[in-house]
Amino acid sequence: MARGKIQLKRIENPVHRQVTFCKRRTGLLKKAKELSVLCDAEIGVVIFSPQGKLFELATKGYVLYHIYILVFIYIHVTKE
Repeated sequence: MARGKIQLKRIENPVHRQVTFCKRRTGLLKKAKELSVLCDAEIGVVIFSPQGKLFELATKGYVLYHIYILVFIYIHVTKE
């Protein structure tokens, strides 16, 4: 039995929105790790929470280095 499609729209309730963010963030990072292991892919993921907290995943050291460069640029661009 297939799941029904959900309508993508902003969740108005802030508590439900935060719970959904945490669950989906965890799922996204898990899928990225799985893709890296299964396909020997180099993965880099950067997520900023609505409060501005940073979450990142990098499968190789140099990917993490590039993520930090992108985050540094993002932070400086958004301050202007």
